[in-house]
Amino acid sequence: MNLHEYQGKEILNSYGVRIQRGIVAHNAQEAVTAAKQLTAETGTGWHVIKAQIHAGGRGKGGGVKLAKNLKEVEEIAGKIIGMQLITPQTSKEGKKVHQVLVAEDVYYPGPSETSEFYISVLLNRATGRNMIMYSTEGGMDIETVAEETPHLIFTEEVDPSVGLMPFQARRIAFNLGLEGNAFKEMTKFVTSLYTAYVKSDASLFEINPVLKTSDDKIMAVDAKVTIDDNALYRHRNYEELRDLREENAIEVEAKAVGLNYVDLDGNVGCMVNGAGLAMATMDLIKQAGGEPANFLDVGGTADAARVEAAFRIILKDPAVKAILINIFGGIVRCDRVAQGVIDAYKNMGTINVPIIVRLQGTNADIAKELIDKSGLDVMSATEFQEAADKVQSVLD
Repeated sequence: MNLHEYQGKEILNSYGVRIQRGIVAHNAQEAVTAAKQLTAETGTGWHVIKAQIHAGGRGKGGGVKLAKNLKEVEEIAGKIIGMQLITPQTSKEGKKVHQVLVAEDVYYPGPSETSEFYISVLLNRATGRNMIMYSTEGGMDIETVAEETPHLIFTEEVDPSVGLMPFQARRIAFNLGLEGNAFKEMTKFVTSLYTAYVKSDASLFEINPVLKTSDDKIMAVDAKVTIDDNALYRHRNYEELRDLREENAIEVEAKAVGLNYVDLDGNVGCMVNGAGLAMATMDLIKQAGGEPANFLDVGGTADAARVEAAFRIILKDPAVKAILINIFGGIVRCDRVAQGVIDAYKNMGTINVPIIVRLQGTNADIAKELIDKSGLDVMSATEFQEAADKVQSVLD
């Protein structure tokens, strides 16, 4: 589950991580009120107006602006709220901005220069350990840094049996070139950041930039946070942070009816039971010359209602040119799935794309006979290669 910047910062702050303070506003007048409140609380005269969408690169798309007075706060917020923001991480249509974060200006003058760093915490799947990735090149696309100057990216892996050790936090501060109070502040920051990552059951905490202010404070100026969906039962309050407007509408609908669905960019819809078989089916489609339009696991209860719901969701994608149903009948009988396909097909009326059904397992022979005698425009298959050949034939 992805969070907005302001939500991620709230979690960070709750674990003692210093953040750039800000207030969410849903219209221009709320933005002005927020700016006045921040001025009263922090003394800041300038404010940063940030679009709140689930995508990075907001500044490049015009979604982050500096306001030097209240009039500019109102004007900038009014322009950003409601805009269709296009960034390198959105689709070509962009995302509509429903709210902005009015944040304090933390780039104030002081006895030393400001510096920006990159720090993220994530799982290194190759080693099965959490990893802190960091760089002196904050405020930039980390992908660009990795490609052009990989020697400027450091990593620190954490032994899960002992957690982040003090010497590791000090090593991170040292590699970032810090000293004095800034060094001490960074060790505290890294320690608290790692604690927030672990205790919130996150799969990603990315802070870009982490700022060393002109008076040697270390704070999170941005926050990209992803919470592990599988751990939400331990954090009931996090469920309230989900913004369905930012998520794929078809995926939201599928989740509501209990289907595991991921939207893709291909032309062949998939309806499968079991994640492993679904992945193999996607490979099958690629091998046949097509591209999978989705990942869809209907689970072990593929009855008529569930199959019909899956059909309707797949057909919401106008790019779908064919549908491949690939079911292994173990828990669920193949003949029951076949009857579900037939009933769903009749309930929905005309389906204008070819449908290939491969059923294997319990009562597969009965299922094939049901499909073949249904009189519907449905092609049955028993082997993987046979299904692949039929997919290829309808795409040609």
